[in-house]
Amino acid sequence: MESKNITGWVIGVLAFFIVCLPQFALRAQPQTRPNILWLSTEDISPDLRCYGDEYAITPNIDRLAAQGVRYRNAFSTAPVCAPSRSAIITGMYPTTIGSLHMRSKAVPPAGIKAFTESLRAAGYYCTNNSKTDYNFEAPPSNRPPETVWDETSTKAHWRNRPDKTQPFFAVFNFTVTHESQVRVTDNIYQKNTARLKPEEFHDPAKAKLPPYYPDTPLVRKDWARYYDNITAMDYMVADVLKQLEEDGLADNTIVFFWGDHGRGLPRGKRWLYDSGLRVPLIVRWPGNIKPGTTNDDLVSLFDLGPTALSLAGVPIPAHMQAQAILGPQKKAPRDFAFAHRDRMDESYDMMRSVMGKQFHYIRNFHPDRPYAQYIDYMEEMPTMKEWRRLYKDHMNALNPKYGKALTNAQLLFMAPQKPPEELYDVTTDPHEINNLANLPQHQATLKQMRAALDKWQKDTKDLGLMPELELRERMRPGGVWQKMATPTIQAKMVGEIVKITLACATEGASIAYTTETGKDAHWKLYTGEITLPRTAQLRAKACRFGYLDSDEARQ
Repeated sequence: MESKNITGWVIGVLAFFIVCLPQFALRAQPQTRPNILWLSTEDISPDLRCYGDEYAITPNIDRLAAQGVRYRNAFSTAPVCAPSRSAIITGMYPTTIGSLHMRSKAVPPAGIKAFTESLRAAGYYCTNNSKTDYNFEAPPSNRPPETVWDETSTKAHWRNRPDKTQPFFAVFNFTVTHESQVRVTDNIYQKNTARLKPEEFHDPAKAKLPPYYPDTPLVRKDWARYYDNITAMDYMVADVLKQLEEDGLADNTIVFFWGDHGRGLPRGKRWLYDSGLRVPLIVRWPGNIKPGTTNDDLVSLFDLGPTALSLAGVPIPAHMQAQAILGPQKKAPRDFAFAHRDRMDESYDMMRSVMGKQFHYIRNFHPDRPYAQYIDYMEEMPTMKEWRRLYKDHMNALNPKYGKALTNAQLLFMAPQKPPEELYDVTTDPHEINNLANLPQHQATLKQMRAALDKWQKDTKDLGLMPELELRERMRPGGVWQKMATPTIQAKMVGEIVKITLACATEGASIAYTTETGKDAHWKLYTGEITLPRTAQLRAKACRFGYLDSDEARQ
């Protein structure tokens, strides 16, 4: 063999080992870091049998709770999906990073990124099936940056990871419980509940309605459908858990089940009552959490992100306002859980909430505005239509053909104005009917919670008092979407391999890269120098929440 051929052969072998050996080494090592699985569902309160609700039929979630811990005081930071999810993905309060208004397309500060980028940088395969809705998404795709997830689609699954020994963080989102599915046509409802046995459908006549709801057949029908959808979701949870078992991964996977905010019915979703903020949270961690236990610590739902980092052994970014509730970076339990309500679709309001274990304080910054502000999307719910009809009847009570249509509890939500402050003892008044704010015996509690809210607003730099037009201009001057600068590529040839360094001039940039072609290419998160065969074709783009992706750079 000629010497130059031998030299070329040696270089080729060395290049192969430099590029591929780390991957073989990874495969040869047993997985020690835990997998993490999130089962998230929409628009539900803890209306599950394992939480003591006898009307609920949720055997699979109940079984999961019996295998782990059930948190009894978990609360969303917002009673509506997009702001709530913006908090979960960033570990930051929406009132701090500008995503407080529903459908705001916010631009968070430069250092605020998805916590999944930290997991990906640490070697986790991150997959989301498939809802995002973070309040930051940029057109035209309205999807999160390629740096956030390894894959996000209805086909996303831990089974798709190329290396089966790689630890994963997987999310499955169940939309069948969304408020829209309560008021769907009969055909869609029947499709949603096709797996339910006849005895699993909820009898509207046996529904135990909250005292603030009008007790009519139409309202009972919505209530029963809401519970039917929860049972349908319970089947879906079982499907995913079965796949985990089939893959032999259950013992090394920490499972979280949670809801994004309270139930999707009037006075629940969109409002800062217990019914809009309290959510189910169940965690199964084999060998580390005693089965069948409960936890009464106050948990804010956006604590989920740093908790995942803690469990994965990944440092929690110092800027995060959320805190870990499990793992080596676990913090002391909270004294209060804070939440906000701001613009909901087309209707403006501003409310803030402080939840303790016994008392719940709400401050209404616009007491002149009614609770039941008109919101097009909400008005499609039959319960809301029925409530408004009965309120109109009630106001015409002097007319002989009308009677008193609503009770005092049912009139509260329809009041034309709100009190400046509300205080409820949720242990004795779980439906929050009796406002204690003006009672002498509760003034000490009122002052304590006032002070807690004032401090929180100051410490977190609450943006709620800034007019939204001014906030938009600050985040996106002139309403123009900013585009990320195209990444620069520095390449250094070393024989048959090339060492590549990527950079972007835009502050807060994350960079995604791939050596694959086509629209279905898998984009990786850039974390440092890349080593590739000399013949590889590299594509890279810069990303950031609230920005348009850069043009692609190619090497």
